[in-house]
Amino acid sequence: MAEFVVVGGTGQIGAKTVTRLRERGREAVAASPSTGVDLLTSAGLDAALDGASVVIDVSKPRATNPDAVREYFTTGMANLLRAEREHGIRHHLALSIVGSDRHDVPFYTGKVAGERAVRASGVPFTIVHATQFFEFAPTIAAQAEADGVVTLPNALVQPCAGADVADLLVELALGSAVNTDLDIAGPDRMPLAEFVSRALRAEGDQRVVHAGPTGVYFGGGLKREALIPGPHARILPTSFGEWLLAHS
Repeated sequence: MAEFVVVGGTGQIGAKTVTRLRERGREAVAASPSTGVDLLTSAGLDAALDGASVVIDVSKPRATNPDAVREYFTTGMANLLRAEREHGIRHHLALSIVGSDRHDVPFYTGKVAGERAVRASGVPFTIVHATQFFEFAPTIAAQAEADGVVTLPNALVQPCAGADVADLLVELALGSAVNTDLDIAGPDRMPLAEFVSRALRAEGDQRVVHAGPTGVYFGGGLKREALIPGPHARILPTSFGEWLLAHS
């Protein structure tokens, strides 16, 4: 039994969050298919939540087609929230995405459905909307590449470091649920194409990256400020320049 259950706890942000909780002397377990927990079937879910008081949900579906995404964020989230109510979870802390409700990208549409379920569940909650992680740039490039050229929408981003996000999740998980949403972002705002290009070059990847009217973002269009946080966003400490220096 553990006080904290991190759903998606073997992924990029989840693993960092589990590690940071344990470094603070807190009992934390990673719940994911690889550890025997499946939200879609509820397998392992009750056992994982036994004795827990806080759930940190940083999970995402393994499949990317729209039907699978929709099922994950409806059926899977319903199963998780049902189990949380039955186990008396006092805080559901969810990691979502800035701009999830501003466009029709299938993954984001699924996220919005999951957020609605959390708000209506009766479980005390905090929903954190994060901007794109610095580490996510290669994935953004891959979905928009054709013949070695990456074409992205003419949009702005204010990306952040995954480590900073994990630090904040731990801080919030150690506190009480606030039953509201919070935007978080990095300190630097820039065009999406510039962000992806600089991140790729830091890894020695010289693919051409540009913005254009045919640019896509995970199967959907993107308005210029759709990924920008609200005016009251919490700004995380690591700048893009600092992160690039550490990862070049």
